[in-house]
Order: sequence, then structure tokens, then C-alpha cells
Amino acid sequence: MVTSEQVARLAGVSRATVSRALNGSPRVSAEARKRIEEAIVSLGYEPDVVAQSLVRQRSRTIALCLFFGNDDSTVLSRFGETQHYFYLDMLRDVEREIADAHYDLLLHSSSIAQNNYIRGLQMRHVAGILAIALNPTDARIQALVEAQIPTVFIDSISQGQNSTYVSSDNLDGSRQATEHLIQLGHRRIMTLLPGTNGPVGSKRRAGYCQALEQAGLPIDERLIYPAGWNTEEAYRATMALLRERQPRDFTAIVAGSDLMAIGILRAIHECGLHIPGDISVVGFDDVDLCRYTEPPLTTIRQDRSAMAQGAVQQLIQMIEADDQLEERQLSPIITPTQLVVRASTGPAVPLA
Repeated sequence: MVTSEQVARLAGVSRATVSRALNGSPRVSAEARKRIEEAIVSLGYEPDVVAQSLVRQRSRTIALCLFFGNDDSTVLSRFGETQHYFYLDMLRDVEREIADAHYDLLLHSSSIAQNNYIRGLQMRHVAGILAIALNPTDARIQALVEAQIPTVFIDSISQGQNSTYVSSDNLDGSRQATEHLIQLGHRRIMTLLPGTNGPVGSKRRAGYCQALEQAGLPIDERLIYPAGWNTEEAYRATMALLRERQPRDFTAIVAGSDLMAIGILRAIHECGLHIPGDISVVGFDDVDLCRYTEPPLTTIRQDRSAMAQGAVQQLIQMIEADDQLEERQLSPIITPTQLVVRASTGPAVPLA
């Protein structure tokens, strides 16, 4: 059986240098790393990951923690709900990034009571945590912030001594969406958003208001209409909105998400109105379905790959810095958004 000592001898380095290289330490020079990699291939060396974990008292496992609401007992099935479609797509990129970094992914049960939640993670000696926490009131989120485990939150603005977050620039994205409609001549722009106590909803509301203010347009609270994140709730809210507003007093809608926008499109069609002839619609996320709606949806693109890559790389940097007793890099990552114009938006038509 080939040993790390043999690898070190062939590469002309110490065993400690081989160990650091296998753990991804930046303290190994590119030249030494190349010699080590060549020696590993030449000798057919396979590192003992279990032994490494025992020595470090930490596995090469990253826990995925999901908090979607008050009932998390069947969290995987909740990915079938339309409001979570964006995250399902992003987790494909997360899984790939973790595998490429030679870590394993563990789905930690969200049904565990708060008192035992962190204890369960500590008993498994997880290296770090990726958390999607869509319920900002969940007490386990604060427990993760306070835990001595490197943690990166996705779309939940939580920061602590051992934690940071990755998010899209939701404020600027919403500003771009609203500004696009203003440039098309729209002055009465409705926005459908869920309750804005969460970080995503509040940022998107702020971006909508910012665009209106910059254009010298008043912020009319009657044009900020409540709706849930999922397709059905947005559909019902739009049907109610179109019944209530007679005569109609808006020419465009900014949706809180693409899946909400799909419900909005359906309601507008059922009411005998045309898109964008009567009402322009903008979504948010740029999920794959946007290209297949009727008409194809103008939206704000979130860079899911950049968010996934940023979250995983930031977490691994924190993990490795912890192993080397170096200062952790805890700066949050905010990824830019981009307006994608399709056929669901057009020039404003004067209201009757």
C-alpha cells in the first residue's frame, strides 16, 4: 500500500506539505503542488479520507440545511412547490461545486427540534454548513449564526463570527425591472409581492420604490399589492386585483418572481386582456420556463451558478482558514442581476 511518506519522498517535500496539499491549503506553492500531484498519479496513492477526518476532528462533509416554513418535516417534497423552483435549480450547481471540491453533501433533517439541531451537526463533525433559510423567524437560524461551525446562508442575510451569506442584488434587480417599464412610458406600475418581512421581499420593494423616486414618480401604496410567492396565490391575487380595479388604473405589473408572473399571465389572459398590449409584465429570476410562457417573459436574471459557486467557495475558504488558524473571510457575496427583455413588455397604452 502506497503511503504519504512515499509520495513526499518522490515529490521531494515533507509529509506535512503533502498533507497541506491534499487539504487544499494555499500555503503550498504551485511548483510543489504540481510535483505532489505527479507523484500521486505515478504511485497510485489514495489518501485515507477517514483517517484525515479523525485527525482533524472534522469530516469532509458539508451539511445542507433547509428551512422553508413552520412544517419542515417533509422538506424535500416542498421543492415541488412553485415558490421553491428557483432554489431547486440552484442546488444542482451547489451539488456540482461541492463534488468538484472533493467534499460530500449531507442533507440534515429539518424536523429536529431546535435544542438538538446544532448538537446533531456537531456530532457528525461537519466541516461547514450551507443554509437556505426562507423562514426568517425560525430560531434555528440564529442558532446557526451563533454556532462555532463555518456557515454560509443563501438569500438569508445572516452574519456572525462564523457565518456570512450569498445573495443576488435584489434591490438593483427590482430597480432595473421598474426602470425598464418607466422607459417604455408606464407611469402606473403595480407590483405584486409577498409580505416584506423577509430580506428578499423587502429588497425588491425597495428597488421598485427607488426607480419610481428616481423618475420623479409618486409611490402609491395602492399599487403595492400583496400576493404569495407561489403561482396559484399570484393568480388569485391578480384575478381579485382586476375585479377590484374597475376601471383599471395600472398598465404594468412587476412580479416578485417568475413563478408568480406565470400566475399573473394566466389571470390576465382569462380576463380577456392582452400582454403587453393592455398590461406589461416583468418577472424575477429567469427560470427556464420564462422562454415558454405566452408571451415569453421579460424578467430579471439571477446568476444561479455564480451564487452556488460563491457560496461553496466562500464556505470552503472559511473551513480551510479555520484548519490553518488563519483569519476567516466573512464578507458577504452579492451577485449582480441582469434585465432580460422578451415579449411580455411593450409601450404603455393610455388608460381609458
